[in-house]
Amino acid sequence: MPWRPQPSDRFYRVIVRTGLALRRLFRIRVIVTGQEHLPEPRRETGELGSQPSSQPTSGPHRSSRNAVPGTGAVVAITHFGYLDFAFAELLLWRHARVQMRFLVTQGAADHWFAGPAISAAGHVVVGYDTGAHAYDAAVQKLRAGEYVAILPEAGVSRSFRVRECKTGAVRMAAEAGVPVIPVSVWGAHRLMTRRHGFSPARAWRAPVRIHVGEPVTVIPSRDAAAATEALRAVLQSGIDACIADFPLQPAPGAWWMPAELGGGAPSEAERRRLDEAEGPRRAGGRRR
Repeated sequence: MPWRPQPSDRFYRVIVRTGLALRRLFRIRVIVTGQEHLPEPRRETGELGSQPSSQPTSGPHRSSRNAVPGTGAVVAITHFGYLDFAFAELLLWRHARVQMRFLVTQGAADHWFAGPAISAAGHVVVGYDTGAHAYDAAVQKLRAGEYVAILPEAGVSRSFRVRECKTGAVRMAAEAGVPVIPVSVWGAHRLMTRRHGFSPARAWRAPVRIHVGEPVTVIPSRDAAAATEALRAVLQSGIDACIADFPLQPAPGAWWMPAELGGGAPSEAERRRLDEAEGPRRAGGRRR
């Protein structure tokens, strides 16, 4: 059982500084559209800020956003690579110094090194047996005004198309009475994903494209499966927008492009076959 420190604003800022430093080191260019769909930054007094959303409220050395009841949100992020979450977090931090609380697996929380970091960052741990406790904890954080980040595909999509999503994101949002903010990330999978480890050469001056979709309001009476499929469509629409103006021209058959666009990634049918052959993730096993 790893040491579990209390959540720390200072530790979270260290994580952010590290991410920003790595981005500068490799000169990664992040291109964002749809920032107008992010909630307006709040001033430190708690009043709504008047700055345009494209402007940061302060640098990474300043305190994080204070959670205010009624201002929380679920942030649904696409999952094509292992760094998608990091770029989404840096976006929300730059926008309003948001500390997002991610849902992470018990296996990661039990790791001797990752466990203390997960605890200090205030993330929500999903247990091996059931996710009920994590679900309740996430809803409580949302009601308190926190931003809870979810990768609704529950695994890396090796086809680089948004795969089937779990209903947890929309159910949490409906129960807590908060919106779902769709964040589509394209290009981060070129840096590190399944069967393609981190490459400094690919990371050097790499473009990463992010599109923030219009917030989705989920009413409690709506069917969760239908609302989840609508969210999946919004996330895929954001990916399509990112691909349309991505500044890097792929070579024919490039491994990081979807098969339907002439890339070398598995087709959707092949992706489903591979996922079924792999089976569900075992307790303590690696995330798909």
